[in-house]
Amino acid sequence: MTAPLTPPHQPPHDSAWPAPDPVPPASGGAPDTATELRQSAVVVAASVVAGALLGLLWLWLAPRVTLFSDGKAVYLKDSEGESAIGMDGTFVLIALGFGVLAAVLVFLVHRHGGVALVLGLAAGGVLGSLLGWGVGVWLGPERNVVAHAKAVGPDVLFEAPLELKMGAAAMLAWPVAAMIVHLALTALFGPRDPEPEDGPWPPTPTPPQG
Repeated sequence: MTAPLTPPHQPPHDSAWPAPDPVPPASGGAPDTATELRQSAVVVAASVVAGALLGLLWLWLAPRVTLFSDGKAVYLKDSEGESAIGMDGTFVLIALGFGVLAAVLVFLVHRHGGVALVLGLAAGGVLGSLLGWGVGVWLGPERNVVAHAKAVGPDVLFEAPLELKMGAAAMLAWPVAAMIVHLALTALFGPRDPEPEDGPWPPTPTPPQG
């Protein structure tokens, strides 16, 4: 009988190349999809609530358009005034500020970023702008100009209702600002994926055992 060439406690043969080290599980990475969706929903809800504040600020800061009636028709007190344009400009400036603030807060809370958060900022910005517009119009001066003119009487000055001449552009100010600022912050200050460490090339073969 011949003795076995390989002892039973040793593997039958050795590989010429070392086995690759197992990849350690990622730690501190981005959350899973369900978590991102929940975070995005919170961003949308917070933006909608902030939209009410946008409406109140617009109502407080927007310039007023003054009207009067002669009993037959309604006229502008200052036909060359720029108050109507100022309403749009005031809304857009406040909305831009809300968009920047929302992007900064979301980045500080969720530094990992993610498509879901960006979409949440966009959707929340649109909904918040719509709510802000509605709050400002609802709490502002009477919307029925003819009825308001009849109520106050001829030659009595009264304020025109709040309105947006460029409604579509005003509604996009908040979401566009939020997305741009958030993407810029993520690109500049967001977490980076670790660079893979390259081993020696060619790899050193493991000497055969015994």
